Amino acid sequence: MTSRLVIVGGGPRAFMLLERIVARAAADTGVPADVHIDIVDPHPAGAGRIWRRAQSPLLKLNSMAQDVTVFTDETCSIEGPVVAGPSLIEWVQQWRDGRLGDVEIDDELVATEARALTGTSFPTRRLQSHYLEWFARRVIASAPEGVFVRTHVDEVLGVHRAGPRWDVTLASGARLTADAVVYAIGHTAEVPAADEPAAVLADAARRAGLDYYPPAFTADLDLDGIPAGSEVIVRGMGLAAVDLVVLLTQGRGGRFETTADGLRYVPSGHEPRLHLGSRRGVPYRSKVSSQIQGDAPRRDVLTPSVIAALAASDDDRLLDFERDAWPLIAAELLHGYYRELFTGHPERVSGTWKQAAAILAEHAWDDPALHAALAALVPDPLDRLDIAALDRPLAGARFADADDAHAAVATHIRADLHLRTAQERSAAQGLFFAMLLSFLALSEIPAERWNARSRAELLPVRWHTFFSYVASGPPAHRLEEFLALADAGVVRFLGPDVRVALDASSTGSSFVASSPSHPGATTASILIDAWLPSSAAATSESAALRQLATVHGRLLRVADGEKTRSLGRVVVDGDGRVLGADGAPHDALFAIGPFTSHPEGGAFTRPRSDALSFRQSDRVAAAVVAALTGSALSVSELSAPAPA
Repeated sequence: MTSRLVIVGGGPRAFMLLERIVARAAADTGVPADVHIDIVDPHPAGAGRIWRRAQSPLLKLNSMAQDVTVFTDETCSIEGPVVAGPSLIEWVQQWRDGRLGDVEIDDELVATEARALTGTSFPTRRLQSHYLEWFARRVIASAPEGVFVRTHVDEVLGVHRAGPRWDVTLASGARLTADAVVYAIGHTAEVPAADEPAAVLADAARRAGLDYYPPAFTADLDLDGIPAGSEVIVRGMGLAAVDLVVLLTQGRGGRFETTADGLRYVPSGHEPRLHLGSRRGVPYRSKVSSQIQGDAPRRDVLTPSVIAALAASDDDRLLDFERDAWPLIAAELLHGYYRELFTGHPERVSGTWKQAAAILAEHAWDDPALHAALAALVPDPLDRLDIAALDRPLAGARFADADDAHAAVATHIRADLHLRTAQERSAAQGLFFAMLLSFLALSEIPAERWNARSRAELLPVRWHTFFSYVASGPPAHRLEEFLALADAGVVRFLGPDVRVALDASSTGSSFVASSPSHPGATTASILIDAWLPSSAAATSESAALRQLATVHGRLLRVADGEKTRSLGRVVVDGDGRVLGADGAPHDALFAIGPFTSHPEGGAFTRPRSDALSFRQSDRVAAAVVAALTGSALSVSELSAPAPA
């Protein structure tokens, strides 16, 4: 009997899952003999919405070309077969050598970029889209006999039970039949409820005659309505804000010139004036370009035995992130940083790594005595690491006025660029690897071991945001551009803990931004919230995800006083099975992505890092294959002729 699978979504996440299913089929590891797979997405197969070619050529990845892959390798702790393939830079090298006959880069800007690309280059999203589309074609072409894959440029509107199978309705009016359905959608736009803050603010701004841009994917924003020379308040200083600044400066004809004094911005005259602020008040820290030159990174605190103990079942004591994990993470970061400093730069310290490690073992991460003891061994204050100051560098700061706050943020950016790009400061690379190893270690703890608040807010918000801020920021040159834009008067920094209010009066309305770190305020008629929309399925722009949340799935909830509130994310088990309202897992509905209760593993990742994304995809693929095999058996049993 034919088994049918529908995958909702056709971006990199969906095709990495498909690759794991196809790999199992090619290795003859239990995949039914006749499988039809339909992949549905309104955007290009492989690239999907976020990585599609149809976006500005100015927008880039925040990963180097050598740090991007969609292929498993020997480091992956997965049950399915490893199928090696090229990283992004290796793929580009193969294209340059003429070894990819099925790749035609017909965009001359992208082709020029590819010819000059190096492993440490930060590629454009347009180039990445070519790599992801090629990966999708390769996966489909590698499907063995009996596995048929079709892609549909369409959108799933709903999934309904139809006897033992599922009926999948598409926006075009077409219908698909499935024995199993996998929701493998990445980030989507949000349609907030009328009482949500973004919707309330949008309504108030509209009535006051002001322009408000709610959280969105920067590439999708229509920025043409922002006049040249207008004052714009931008909340957020992460990757979305970086892209926004790029589009409103270089995207409007401005350019950067390298001079003897550094980078200089030459305005086009079409730029608005951008006032940037956030909770921290500083941008995400740039990617590190130095190299490890001391002992190899390792896990000193979050060791396999420690993680195994945390992961062990204990119904009487669920884990709390702040109590059980954060102190270990902070200690791991200190070990990673100081190991590289002491073993890679012994000339910069007055002791040994053995001495420093003993100090770290004796004190908690936030013990003032720890910093005093390390200061005796580390003469240069720039070589010392304070985790609290790393997270909130301007916490408690007070400035004379707005100009003073602006200058302090610019000074912070210059210092941080030095720490993260100078080889003599390669301890920052030790910190990065400690962050990465901590992220991977925590992913080994089953989701059900965490208490509700940790699963709902602390892991996906506090931990992931901190990880992104420290380890997944923009390329260094983007922050150099921020400084040049500040020198040109196009960008202003508002300081930490920025608050924005809508001031409506008889003389006119405006948005007013202020910071408790200094007196005064900034007014503007335009406010942009520069961060990604919520990943909640319940408020997603996708009709399929909204239906999954309200009809088929159970939503993740967290205690809020005496009540509980929903976070809008769909609860799944360890194999990606969607849990129904009764708490029981569906046998043939699966979900993988940021809209679920699982830790977010992303899609493509660093080579040879045993990435969470591969482990999640492989585990869900195994469960999907088992579901298809079971459905094929049950259907054939139902269809079998009665005994004579």
